[in-house]
Amino acid sequence: MARAARLDALKLLRTDHEEVAALFKQAKTARGRKQAIVDQICQALIVHATIEEEIFYPACQAQVVDVEDVLAEAKVEHQTLKELIAKIGLSEPGEQYDAQVTVLEEYVKHHVKEEHTALFPKVRKSSLDLAELGQQLASRKRILQGDGGRRAA
Repeated sequence: MARAARLDALKLLRTDHEEVAALFKQAKTARGRKQAIVDQICQALIVHATIEEEIFYPACQAQVVDVEDVLAEAKVEHQTLKELIAKIGLSEPGEQYDAQVTVLEEYVKHHVKEEHTALFPKVRKSSLDLAELGQQLASRKRILQGDGGRRAA
């Protein structure tokens, strides 16, 4: 039972959100390590977006009522995040780089707020098996992290 609770899909996604928020906070105060931390952020976001797009969103589409608009917006947000992440990856640290990271953080905050307020409550009330879905998300996440998430990009 404890294992199923630990793998609850919404808890897994919330934990990802919290970990990325903590990394953004670290990046603000890091001097020589900022680029490495931003790389971690970008990698975590790519993996997170991939598991949502491949597993979580399709499950929501199939079994959660009245989420089509929220999912459509989330998919557009993911695409924009990926484009910004690609730009950051090509940038050198400096003023433009810092601005891109700031915009990425603000975009992520908006996306997370939307998920937490408009999507997750509906998912919680649905018939989705969140423990099973959590296991699927965790398994796919381990695979993506194992290959550095390169396939996710």
